[in-house]
Amino acid sequence: MESPDTDALDTAVHVYYEGDDDPDKCTARRLERFDRAILHRRMNAVPYGVVLNPHAEQALSPADAADGLGTLVALDCSWESAEEASFSMNGVHRALPFLVAANPVNYGRPFQLTTAEALAAALVIFDEREHAELLLEPFRWGETFLTLNEEPLRRYAECGDSSEVVAVQEEYLAEE
Repeated sequence: MESPDTDALDTAVHVYYEGDDDPDKCTARRLERFDRAILHRRMNAVPYGVVLNPHAEQALSPADAADGLGTLVALDCSWESAEEASFSMNGVHRALPFLVAANPVNYGRPFQLTTAEALAAALVIFDEREHAELLLEPFRWGETFLTLNEEPLRRYAECGDSSEVVAVQEEYLAEE
């Protein structure tokens, strides 16, 4: 398979990776294998950027794209490590809003995204849908994730800031 032209992509994709899950099912490792992301095994090696952190106090919004200086970082680690990262990793920490997983393990479950799904969602919110599609290409369920979440992702991408994203999220949670 031909490697993507990473120079043509707007946002660099990085992952803080602890390796505490099944390597055969790990989406972060597959992203690295297909040259879609750079994995870092030491927290201090991760570049400054927008950090997708489930413990963050603010929701990710399109306004955050500029704050990350063109770098998006996902945490592929335990919940405890993610909490530690919220205090020690340098960057703008943001939580993803309500989305539903399409991966085979957590299909249909809200907030149970793989690292690849989380990164793709952030890219769509940052108005980089083509980059998100490229990132999800190595996964059979990748296109399903984007289809399943098409409306909320579109609406989140139209928001001006985190408070607007939270308002849209609240509408989705009220429907559940």
